[in-house]
Amino acid sequence: MAGEGVAPRRSVPCARGRWSADDIRRSMLLYAVTDRAWLRGRELAALVREAIAGGATFVQLREKSAPREEVRALAIELRDICAAEGVPFVIDDDVELAAEVGADGVHVGQEDMVCEQARALLGEDAIVGVSAQTVEEALAAQAAGADYLGVGALHPTATKPDAVDVTGEELKRICEAVDIPVVGIGGVDASTACELAGSGVAGGAVVSALFAADDPRAAAEDLVRELVKVVGE
Repeated sequence: MAGEGVAPRRSVPCARGRWSADDIRRSMLLYAVTDRAWLRGRELAALVREAIAGGATFVQLREKSAPREEVRALAIELRDICAAEGVPFVIDDDVELAAEVGADGVHVGQEDMVCEQARALLGEDAIVGVSAQTVEEALAAQAAGADYLGVGALHPTATKPDAVDVTGEELKRICEAVDIPVVGIGGVDASTACELAGSGVAGGAVVSALFAADDPRAAAEDLVRELVKVVGE
């Protein structure tokens, strides 16, 4: 059964808004990052539905170059899908769009709008995630109010072939240094998830492992099975 062994999602959390800190940590297990480069004529919304049905616990809309109105329409569609399934939904980089469409939050990088600005615009109830590659960046993001960290790239990927790799040792140091959950990203799939064991991550963030798959639901099921084995070790 998809997601067997995973803590059930809760659609009505609360300590800090819709999603409590515990809810956010649990939702990191299988963090799905969209990429329409892999659609091959398929609809992104349909793939997101399949990924969630297979066990995806968090969804990030990442669109770097599409026209704003097109991204806005996608954001609204995915927001509604995720809300119906009780899965947190954030938008990559675009804090203004996240506020406009009522997304659960935003994910920002080191070069994007800083965490404090995102929090000021979206409010205390929003989820704010931050990318980090070093302990120093991780601690700064936590101090700025980040709810979670995305750490990578752990492996070179087609999505970010020029990304600076983060070693397994650095990933572990980051996890040990912060109190907020960390999700590993970059080349995470069912065959590499085992490499996260012992690092302290709360889960894995995936792009092509889900959205390039012929069957995203089955791919998500495989990923959940592997990630459950390593999370918490």
